[in-house]
Amino acid sequence: QVQLVESGGGLVQAGGSLRLSCAASGSTFSTHAMGWFRQAPGKEREFVAGISWSGVTTLYADSVKGRFTISRDNAENTVHLQLNRLKVEDTAVYYCAEARYALVTTVEGDWVSFGQGTQVTVFS
Repeated sequence: QVQLVESGGGLVQAGGSLRLSCAASGSTFSTHAMGWFRQAPGKEREFVAGISWSGVTTLYADSVKGRFTISRDNAENTVHLQLNRLKVEDTAVYYCAEARYALVTTVEGDWVSFGQGTQVTVFS
């Protein structure tokens, strides 16, 4: 099973930027879709962004579309999430995830592995 380790979280003022990274170990990385989820205090975990195995197809939650960008490097087994124009409501623990399939999906049941998470805190 793949192991996922996130990094890059932190404290940032509203309007600022962060870049999250996820390092994956395991042989399935390059053939599976990867994504990011987040969970804010008192709320359920939600899909943020996903990218297909090839990197050709990306999918974003409406709340982050136009502000966040997901990318992957299959040679390095890494996936990144660029967070721009951050808002206070983006405050959450962000989790890297591997999907069951090659194509990106927003169905949480189709995501089979999650990392430990990295905290993003946005202040006004």
